[in-house]
Amino acid sequence: MSTIKRFFKDTIIYGIAAVLPRAINIILVKLHTSTLQSDKYAENTLYFVYAAYINALLTYGMETAFFRFFTKEKNKGKVISTSFISLLFTTFLFLVLALYYSESLSNFFGFENPVYFQILVLVTSFDTLMVLPFSYLRVMNKPLKFTFYKVLNILIYALLNIYFLVYVPYTIKNEGYVPTFLEEYYNNYPLVVFIFISNLIASLVTFLFLLPTFFKFKFNFDKQILIKMLKYGLPLMVGSLAFITNENLDKLLIGKLIGKDQMGIYAACYKIGVFMTLYIMAFRLGAEPYFFNEANKANSKETYAKILTWFTIIGSFFMLFIVVFIDVFANLLLGKEEYFQALSIVPIILLANLFLGISYNLSVWYKLTDKTKFAMLLSVIAAIITILINIIFIPKIGYMASAWATLIAYSFVVISSYLIGKKYYPIPYPIKKILFYIFISVLFSGISFLYFRDNYFVSVVMITIFLTYAFFQEKNELQKIIKNDN
Repeated sequence: MSTIKRFFKDTIIYGIAAVLPRAINIILVKLHTSTLQSDKYAENTLYFVYAAYINALLTYGMETAFFRFFTKEKNKGKVISTSFISLLFTTFLFLVLALYYSESLSNFFGFENPVYFQILVLVTSFDTLMVLPFSYLRVMNKPLKFTFYKVLNILIYALLNIYFLVYVPYTIKNEGYVPTFLEEYYNNYPLVVFIFISNLIASLVTFLFLLPTFFKFKFNFDKQILIKMLKYGLPLMVGSLAFITNENLDKLLIGKLIGKDQMGIYAACYKIGVFMTLYIMAFRLGAEPYFFNEANKANSKETYAKILTWFTIIGSFFMLFIVVFIDVFANLLLGKEEYFQALSIVPIILLANLFLGISYNLSVWYKLTDKTKFAMLLSVIAAIITILINIIFIPKIGYMASAWATLIAYSFVVISSYLIGKKYYPIPYPIKKILFYIFISVLFSGISFLYFRDNYFVSVVMITIFLTYAFFQEKNELQKIIKNDN
């Protein structure tokens, strides 16, 4: 089997675990926007923004460090146990302190009720403890178990959302029976809290299912391995925090500067861009262990170049497809027309996410050369760009400033990473070809969005032209992959 074909096979298997949960989350957007007012949807957004920050802090780059040192160190058992003990200790410390000071921390982060923050603490603690078991399943090539637990988590979350947001309110309204304590909760708390409760129950159940995996980790702590892993992983943590800032600070600033209703509207339309994120996540799950495993092979750099080319082709197609059918996706995913006013951000966010995916491809050079400080540096500069553009321009042009800030920040990361990578780990990327595919997609997307909204004949023509061009350009490479050539 060719290396490219094997890569895509692994990506598809692991990608199911990434795509299905996110796809279900996208479907839930309509449920949330239909049942919540835009200001309460903003509360939901706030919760998951802080969850992303806390998860990045609690894992402190240990997941990627685990992959790196598991393939690098001879004593793999020590890598597993040291990683696990480290995460277990820091997570337990966080859990105790955060719950003890929950009221003051809740006020600091701007939650309406301390219960929201307490649920957040519990969820992020469970999720952090599950990071290493999930990484262990990936590195041991157990995709079925990995996928089962990921899908289990999202199904529980989705079903509980339907139960709490649809069934229980309907039953109470029609004077049916629900448990007394639950009815009291509905009288005392807004609906949004039940989304958080659903998240907590799903995390707890998944954690319990993963418990047998924990017992496979021997308690064999190695201080020297931990120091090396922290040296590798902490810059990645800073980079992750900066990345989360690029992804989420815009929503917080919109809420502060022009109101929570605008924040909710922006966040809901932003979700349409998640279709590109699904593709990136599927790619990333397969790519990270694959890149490390291929590093010592003779033709690894040529393989990385081919992977980026195909990633860009498929990603450019996804962007074009979503934009030309944007109103279809909007009607499917957004429950109220008040959210439709921010659809103009979607093409920009899609392109920004495509650049984000390209940056993941380019990151192979600093991960394989252990120069993760560059990831931290580039991400921090990108975060500063995001912050400045948002603060200066949100009051002037509203949430469009946030969309453009995201695109500019990720464009900076891609260009900088490519130029620096040429010095430390040169890879023969076909830059002109990659840029041309992006150009075609952007051109057709812009024409469709500005001049041919709802004209699906033109949409199909544009998609056909793109696919036909890609087929004839890549026909020989496709034949090699199909024939299992390297």
